[in-house]
Order: sequence, then C-alpha cells, then structure tokens
Amino acid sequence: MSHSFPTNLQLSRLWLQVYQDLCKKHTTFRERSENVDLAVEISLQPWYAFKPDGVILFSDILTPLTGMNIPFDITAGKGPVIADPIRTMEQVKQVTKLDADGACPFVGESLRFLRKEVGNQAAVLGFVGAPFTLATYIVEGGSSKNFAHVKKMAFGQPDVLHALLDKLADNVANYVRYQADAGAQVVQIFDSWASHLSPQDFDVFSGPYIKKVIDSVKQTHPQLPIILYISGSGGLLERMAAANPDIISIDQSVDIVDGIKRVGTGFAIQGNMDPGVLFGSKDVIEQRVLDTIRRAKSQGVKHIMNLGHGVLPGTPEENVAHYFEVARTAHERL
Repeated sequence: MSHSFPTNLQLSRLWLQVYQDLCKKHTTFRERSENVDLAVEISLQPWYAFKPDGVILFSDILTPLTGMNIPFDITAGKGPVIADPIRTMEQVKQVTKLDADGACPFVGESLRFLRKEVGNQAAVLGFVGAPFTLATYIVEGGSSKNFAHVKKMAFGQPDVLHALLDKLADNVANYVRYQADAGAQVVQIFDSWASHLSPQDFDVFSGPYIKKVIDSVKQTHPQLPIILYISGSGGLLERMAAANPDIISIDQSVDIVDGIKRVGTGFAIQGNMDPGVLFGSKDVIEQRVLDTIRRAKSQGVKHIMNLGHGVLPGTPEENVAHYFEVARTAHERL
C-alpha cells in the first residue's frame, strides 16, 4: 500500500494561500516557528486542506543551535544568519551539549499538541538537520553558493571540522530523541547540502556522522522510523543506504526503479515525483502518481508516495489536492 504526505518542510506549505495570509500578520520566521500556537496552526494547514497521511512539524533545522551556544537568526530575503561563524578549534570548544527542553521547549510542546489534534488519523513527523549540513551554516555564517569556508576547513583544518561534526552528531541524536519523546512518530534527517561533497568526501565528512546519529538513536529508540533525505542525491544513494536509515527518500534526479536497485530492498522508499508535474493537467498528475507507485511496487519494497522535493511556489492548490486524492485512492486505480 502506498501512502502520501508532503516531504519538504517549509516548501511544502509556502505556496498555501492560508500560510501567505498568516505571514502578513506574523512577519518573522522565528516568530512563526517558535510560538507554539502558530507552529501548530501552520503544521496543520496542509492536513486540514488535503488530509495527507503525515503531519510535519513546522520548524527549522537550525532551531536547536541556540541550545548549543550558537546564536542565529532567520531574516526575510537573506535566510539564516550566524553572526559569529565557527572557524577555529577554540570556537568549537565553546559549542555546548544540547538541552533541547531548555533551549526549544516550543518544539516539544508543538509536537504534543499535534499528536493530540490528529490522533490516529495521521503520523506526526519531526525532523533534524544532519551534522554536515548544520556545519555548513555554522562555518559559512549562513547560506552559501560555493561552501568555500567549510571546504577550506575540510581540506585545510580537517581536525577542526571533525571536532565540530562530532559534537553536532551527539546533539542531533539527542534532538531526535527529544522529538520522539514529545510525540514524533517518525523523524526525517535532512542533509540538504551533502551533495556538494564528492562521494569520497561524503564518506569522510557526512556519511559517518549521519550513521553516528542513527546508531545512537537506535540504541534508545529502536522502533523509531528514521527517514534520510539528501537533495540531489543521485551520486550518493549507496552511501545513504550504508548509514542504515529505515526509509530512504529519493529525489527526482533518480529513476525510482534504478534507485531501489542501487540501495537494495532492505529499506522502505519515499518519493519521488517531480514537483513540477503539479503544474500539469489532472490527467498528467494522475498518470505520473500512478506510474511512480506502480514502478516502486514492482520492486517489492514498502513505498511512501511523495514528491522528490517540496511543492514549488505558484503551484495551483487544486492540483495538489488532486495529487493527494489520486495517491490516497491509488489502490482503486491501479
């Protein structure tokens, strides 16, 4: 059986008119994500509109950084800003152990509200950033196009980067546990920028730390399903499998049958329709949804019908509704 729920956290709701209207009143991302009432309201907007099988916490991968002694802000037009980027071992030593409930209690409270609201009608999903992706923001001081500072550290001061990644892995694992204990029934790990590493460098600076997070969480929460998603992951699928998540989320850069053959049948697979298809006609959307499900099913794996990335701005809401309707009733259409 295939299920459907949106995949990408902010992009999955940016295009919703109800979200756009809310943003006019509550203008900063941190207000929207750190106020429990607002975070819960925004988290539930896609669920009220489309009744998917999953409700994703509205938050940001950088949210726990304040609890690690790494102040940040998210500004309109510029995105994340870390005023004091970490680029020396002395600065790494100042990164503290995360006390999630002390630093971001609104996350736990929001998850508890979401569980109460949706009951057994949908799964509540939490999410975290992978150590390498968090490190890119921390070292670069925000978003980056070429990742020059973090690559300079990787190849010039690898001991500094490894020390940072090691601390981040411990903190991310604790943050996953915190979300699970607060009510998240599934947690997705986003390594958004890992595809900017060559595969051999992924094996040094990303893969081992994702695996450390997963292995650590499984020691205390062996039944918690963990999804791993990397944007542009076509060159990294086998390496994603080596980190041993429960679910591998495949983006649209990979043929889903090829992707499953590459990772093996020991994982559930999430994905991977191109979100651009949602600009097409209802017939086109239906054909592509059913084709994705049919092709994944042919490989004998558990499959979560999903997009390969978030819904694109400007996507007609009625087309998204049709996508969910087709996915929800796919067993009747195939």
